[in-house]
Amino acid sequence: MPTKFIRIADLCERLSKITEKNAKITLVSNFIKELEPDEIDVSVRLIIGKVFPDWSDYTLDLSWITVIKIIKKITKAKNQEILEAFSKTGDPGEMARILIEKKGIVKQATLLSDYSNELSVIDVYRALERIAKIKGEGSRERKIKILENLLRLAKPIEAKYIIKVILGEMRHGFNEGLMEEAIAKASRIPVNVIRRANMLLGDIGEVARIALINGYEYIKNVKMKLFHPIKPMLAQQAESVTEALKEHGGKSAFEFKLDGARVQVHKQGDKVMIFSRRLTNVTESLPDIVELIKRELKAEEAIVEGEVIAVGENNKPLPFQFLMRRFKRVKDINRIIREIPVELYLFDCLYLNGNLLIDLPYIDRWKNLTEIHGKIKLVPRLITSNPDEAQEFFKLARKQGHEGLMAKKLDSEYTPGTRGKKWLKIKETLSALDLVIIAADWGYGRRKDWLSDYYLAARDKETGEFYIVGKTFKGLTDEEFKEMTKRLLELKIGERGRTIFVKPEIVVEVVFDEIQKSPKYKSGFALRFARITKIRYDKSPDEADTIDRIKELYIKQFETKARK
Repeated sequence: MPTKFIRIADLCERLSKITEKNAKITLVSNFIKELEPDEIDVSVRLIIGKVFPDWSDYTLDLSWITVIKIIKKITKAKNQEILEAFSKTGDPGEMARILIEKKGIVKQATLLSDYSNELSVIDVYRALERIAKIKGEGSRERKIKILENLLRLAKPIEAKYIIKVILGEMRHGFNEGLMEEAIAKASRIPVNVIRRANMLLGDIGEVARIALINGYEYIKNVKMKLFHPIKPMLAQQAESVTEALKEHGGKSAFEFKLDGARVQVHKQGDKVMIFSRRLTNVTESLPDIVELIKRELKAEEAIVEGEVIAVGENNKPLPFQFLMRRFKRVKDINRIIREIPVELYLFDCLYLNGNLLIDLPYIDRWKNLTEIHGKIKLVPRLITSNPDEAQEFFKLARKQGHEGLMAKKLDSEYTPGTRGKKWLKIKETLSALDLVIIAADWGYGRRKDWLSDYYLAARDKETGEFYIVGKTFKGLTDEEFKEMTKRLLELKIGERGRTIFVKPEIVVEVVFDEIQKSPKYKSGFALRFARITKIRYDKSPDEADTIDRIKELYIKQFETKARK
């Protein structure tokens, strides 16, 4: 018998009220064990607020404003009622539930012919899938009609979670990492096997389906799929080359840390696709790099990683912001190529001619890369155990306009999606964090037409929730304020007074003078004199710095003062 969507809504509601991690995992594990085979993948994605894998080109493209208009239409609610409902919780899904319970929904039978009397999991998923696949002229109106149809049939609690999925605002503290553990528990397969399968397939729904239907022997042997990007391996920060050498046992490979966009290139014959570090397909933005790969990469099949940088006169690297113009505009790409030339520097090889290389030591993966790169540049590299030599290499990187160095442990395997000390980044300042904007205030005076005072948040590693650690209006140009206002309004999920609440999507690099303890913020910390130095269009919220990282820096700043 088909599983009703209200069971997922009830499950998510219970998850939001449970704080204990193992209790959440057990609850979800028991739920997914009972699903029909064709419901497993879609249910797993819906529970964590995903409709499609990260690498999918499909997008729902339904904004907060569109959702509000639909809720207003189907409930006949007035603006004041909408504002009051949102103000109670600050949650757009809960706002919809309150209004539907209070006002009811005018059922229109002609709109409901696609569905049975009660929504099933498959009903909801297929409706969202139809919305995402609509393209072209009149697409917005057709998307709205499907969502309106769906919400007219939904019970209040179902409408709440349909909207939360659409806006990417689940807020129940159950992320993809916990889902991996729930799948492991439900299938009685070691969690490391589940995590590896998810790493290779890039689709937690498919992983769940294989684990629960086919079992251990099948899932332990799943193969990586070309043109399905692997999550990038991430690095922690080191204070100096000396610290990096000590962490890596006295010897390390130091590479220039370029101020560009990290890319993952997949090649099979003449087919080439390029993915950003956020797993987005950016192939159309880089046709010149595609041709370079086709011409020079000496492999029939390969996945290589590298950094694309914008270059100016004398091949000098341009700031990151220039490069981002390449990823935003593809209509007149030939002109953009002339205006913003780019170069590709490779630094890793993950797959080569049928063989997955991620379990090989770094030094062996580099050897494979040197055998196939042709005339494609490799990132400048130095292997040394001498801190003075490494420091000179750092100075050279900075002199040539780059951010600093990466230090890579020579025997380290490639661990996708994991941030560890096998890779370390070394910059000129430690007082920098990648944080997520979760709200913004309208400015005053000259900035009155812009959202220009930003609430900065760090990520809770366990739950994936974001907690405020400070505010800032400093660091952006007028042009960036305008662009940021446009993007934030597109991500809007609610407002209260002068404050706009947004989906946690935009990552910014922030420098600051000091971290202080703060009773004001739930995180317990506040940044003193925070200032934005860069908008990280290339980074996902999952890559933002964590509360644990802020705690580390808080402790370290006292150690630094003590040494002085």
